Amino acid sequence: MNIFLLLILALALILVMLRRKISIGICMLAAGLFIWLVRSARPDDLLTALTAMLTAPRTYDIILALYFVMCLEIELRVSGALHDMVEALKRKFSGVKVLLALMPAFLGLLPSPGGARFSAPIVEELSQSISISRETKAAINFWFRHLFEFSSPIIPGMILGCSIAGVAFGDMLRHLSWMTVLAFSVGWLVLIRPIRAEVELNSSGSSAREEHGMWLALGSVTSIFVLVIAFGLTASMGTAAVVLMLVGVLRLVDRPVGVKEIFVGALDKKMFVDISGILLFIQLLEVTNVLMEIDAVFQSSPLPMPVIIACVSFIIGILTGMSQGHVAIVMPIVAAMGLGNLDLAGVAMAFGVAGQMLTPTHFCLIVTLNYFNSSLLGTLKPIFICEVIILTIFSAVTFLTWG
Repeated sequence: MNIFLLLILALALILVMLRRKISIGICMLAAGLFIWLVRSARPDDLLTALTAMLTAPRTYDIILALYFVMCLEIELRVSGALHDMVEALKRKFSGVKVLLALMPAFLGLLPSPGGARFSAPIVEELSQSISISRETKAAINFWFRHLFEFSSPIIPGMILGCSIAGVAFGDMLRHLSWMTVLAFSVGWLVLIRPIRAEVELNSSGSSAREEHGMWLALGSVTSIFVLVIAFGLTASMGTAAVVLMLVGVLRLVDRPVGVKEIFVGALDKKMFVDISGILLFIQLLEVTNVLMEIDAVFQSSPLPMPVIIACVSFIIGILTGMSQGHVAIVMPIVAAMGLGNLDLAGVAMAFGVAGQMLTPTHFCLIVTLNYFNSSLLGTLKPIFICEVIILTIFSAVTFLTWG
């Protein structure tokens, strides 16, 4: 079967199952099994995919990072620190709209697989005084959390991509950092500007307790950032260390939260099933050589190389939902065209990120959908509009400045 027809049928299966309110993880797993049946149907390939998923360190880092982020969210929410932080910040600004954009963006500086679960309750708290849909809340949380995919020095895909393509990291940041500004502007135009919200003037300063809660919450996130960057811990290890430390800190500052409430309350069976289903789907794509075949089809086509790089990056981004996924497959092609080709590397990153922002295999999207109980298609509609605008502007600028 033609590889693209196979992917269209798998996508149709996902959409039909989603319409029937079936969990996204089960939908992705079903699509992966469908691809396996058509391409292979060999039990040993299925076992290989399952074994690879269960033995990959990435699997446990993602699941544990998500679990400990939910633990941290419970600590800050139950202790009142999360609410106090939101109230303190609202008093420092003229309204909630700017905070709806800035808070997910700030938390997005830390590239944790479960980070969207931490910014989601902040968006929920901020939006209490305004009337917006669950899908809009989810889209805001998801979009603004990923502004720094083009300009952060700690995004794994960016680091790996520069290394493979032979591009200096500083050069890549200078080449693409304007995309972060563009993403914020487009996100504001599509997601924030239409919100009807009264301007809240600062009538008084925040209370001592609100200031205290703000520093507890911001300090917790900053501590994870320091542990990951300065000490080289994984996202799961860094978050676990802060969660354990915060248990004692909250008791000392008279904001105690029960240990059982934290560690049992963070056990979200549905979330873990969704993540496991997506991870197995990605492994099935690998063992059935779907990703490599897509790459081969485009490389043998008569299309111009920038178009090939853009198409492959976008499709692989959709299929894997991770920056490392499209980078690992596409950047070697960029390197083969000539090490240090900044223009091609930029195209690969821009279109790969667009793909991973429009797919249910993206873990942050799944976390966000589960938290707000929002629909996949309703949440992705404004994200799709944002990406169309961004890719159109990026393509025009790249065409005009191609070196």
